[in-house]
Amino acid sequence: MTQLLEQPDLDLSLAADLPWQVVVWDDPVNLMSYVSFVFRSYFGYSAAEAEALMLAVHHEGRAVVASGGRETAERHVQAMHGYGLWATIRREGESL
Repeated sequence: MTQLLEQPDLDLSLAADLPWQVVVWDDPVNLMSYVSFVFRSYFGYSAAEAEALMLAVHHEGRAVVASGGRETAERHVQAMHGYGLWATIRREGESL
């Protein structure tokens, strides 16, 4: 009789798709009001949330504006590029 090796209880679907974050970076081109507008219109943030994220971008040089699966994050980054914003993705927990 063949012995089965005990395997750790892993959910491979979760391991393959850890959260990804969309990071919007500060740039010298776009107005702060425009960045807030993009966050409100694209992500559906309230005026207060969009303003807080825009101020983080402006003062800290970047802000995480969304997180989720990789494909969704990549779509968000492409959308931000379409609005003329500089955006990248990173795995949650990675240093910038």
